[in-house]
Amino acid sequence: MRTLCASTLIGEFFVIGFAGLVAMKNPDLTQTAVWTVCGVTMLLSVLLCGMLSRPGAVQLGWVLQIGLIASGFVVPTMFFLGAVFAGLWWCSVHYGRRIDAIKARWSAAQESPAAPDAA
Repeated sequence: MRTLCASTLIGEFFVIGFAGLVAMKNPDLTQTAVWTVCGVTMLLSVLLCGMLSRPGAVQLGWVLQIGLIASGFVVPTMFFLGAVFAGLWWCSVHYGRRIDAIKARWSAAQESPAAPDAA
């Protein structure tokens, strides 16, 4: 699960950074507002990426996703990006747990001793 979640967070980092560059071209938005929203989001996504092995990291990831959606009140495009990233976060958590369970079963099967032949 950590790999998928980390990939989603790093993807968020880059997409939000590029979105900030595009949003600066909007004459209705100030540079301060854009970089406050984008900078904080980028910083939090990198910090959370390093904390994924800690308890509560998935919940903090949901808080980040909700914050992304809520940042749409400052930069309207973030409503859409936040919803997309919330969906990606859900997929990362859901399918990541499935992958972890499959890997655990595979590892247990590899470590179990072979059944002795009845000869």
